[in-house]
Amino acid sequence: MSIICGVPLLESVCCLGCVGWAWKRFLHTGIRDSEAWALASADEFEPVPRLCRLILAVYEDDLEHPLGAPPGGYGINPSCVRLRKTYRDTQGRAPPHLIYVDHENADIVVAIRGLNLGKESDYALLLDNRLGKKKIDGGYVHNGLLKAAAWILDEEGEILKELLDKHPEYSLTFAGHSLGSGVAAMLAMLVVQNSERLGNVGRRRVRCYAMAPARCMSLNLAIKYAHIINSIVLQASSCLLLGLIFLILGFCGRDCSVMEDDFLPRTATPLEDIFKSVFCLPCLLCLRCMRDTCIPEEKMFRDPRRLYAPGRIYHIVERKPFRFGKFPPVVRTAVPVDGRFEHLVPSCNATSDHAIVWIEKEARKALDLMLEKERTLEIPAKQRMERQETIAREHKEEYRAALHRAVTLSIPHAFSPSAYGTFEGSTAEAGEGSTASRESSKKESWGELIERLFEKDESGQMVLRKSAVCDIS
Repeated sequence: MSIICGVPLLESVCCLGCVGWAWKRFLHTGIRDSEAWALASADEFEPVPRLCRLILAVYEDDLEHPLGAPPGGYGINPSCVRLRKTYRDTQGRAPPHLIYVDHENADIVVAIRGLNLGKESDYALLLDNRLGKKKIDGGYVHNGLLKAAAWILDEEGEILKELLDKHPEYSLTFAGHSLGSGVAAMLAMLVVQNSERLGNVGRRRVRCYAMAPARCMSLNLAIKYAHIINSIVLQASSCLLLGLIFLILGFCGRDCSVMEDDFLPRTATPLEDIFKSVFCLPCLLCLRCMRDTCIPEEKMFRDPRRLYAPGRIYHIVERKPFRFGKFPPVVRTAVPVDGRFEHLVPSCNATSDHAIVWIEKEARKALDLMLEKERTLEIPAKQRMERQETIAREHKEEYRAALHRAVTLSIPHAFSPSAYGTFEGSTAEAGEGSTASRESSKKESWGELIERLFEKDESGQMVLRKSAVCDIS
């Protein structure tokens, strides 16, 4: 009898718990993810709008007579485009891309376009993956994106090496959007691990900018390469409750463009599942949102096959929760470990902020505001130089703190850098990878090199595979 009397009390407790969870979850706003981050400076954010325009240039058929250039044009000299490849040239092995020598900014840029919904080859890259299928450098990556990056380096490696030798003071930048962002991140990782294949290019010369990044690598790798890879995420500042309201208004034909969120960097749904369900994407995202909310964050950390957005994150926020209209965009940056865009915030325009056109527009606006503020303060050149050095030190300290934080949270395969190591090469694994690659044949393809170099034994240590292996392609 006493047990029966306790049932209503138990039901009340459960109901209160569910109501508390729903209230907290439905009022979660994306702006919380970056509210404690530091503000980005104009110097570090300057390449973003410029590289967005370069990525947009990949879409043009004729750069001499562009048809869809953003305001102010692409800002490039067509004669400095060293190489350009279309779908016909890549034959589906990689997205279209170009190599541009930016003499004004002392930069060699490899720009890669995003997903083409009309090309089966792009879907093939996305579908060529299962969680945990491809292990590299102590972590997991998207198999199809890795193969595409390997193919690009195999094809364009000689040209890049020639350009780097000709311009030893230039940096090497990989930039991509959406699907191309994952390929760009894989490219940067491969080049860092095998620098001698491009003439011993130093780590400090290599960098990557992933616009609207795909979740393409495990958390330990996302943190490990944060000093090289930068991810740019637009908006994500609404809450689930308002998002659902505006979704309903959108279905009713109302103008509901006041809330926008880029879904791709947030949802842990495998890319192949997303694009298999592209016609019911809102339903899929809402279901995944509810499902992931019920999974403790500690359990997510322990899953080594769970993929994340790579590197350092720059978050462009232009809206505030429960307020309508746009505000001057603010850019915040950090190397997050826990709370790394784990909460999906669906809204009526879940795909609009994913567009490279809008990222370029808002990034340019945010940069203009930063520069205007600096001009207003009239910062002397010497102090500006000192500020740049301070930012570099802060980024270095933040990077090392993120590595230590990953170890504290017991993230699989995370490592703590040596107190006596250097920022540029502090991992033993990177050294092993370089040693192994020096022993490789000059005629060996990048795909074969990946399989041969990054084999792990049972203890998790990197060992050189001596037997013949199959090409990953």
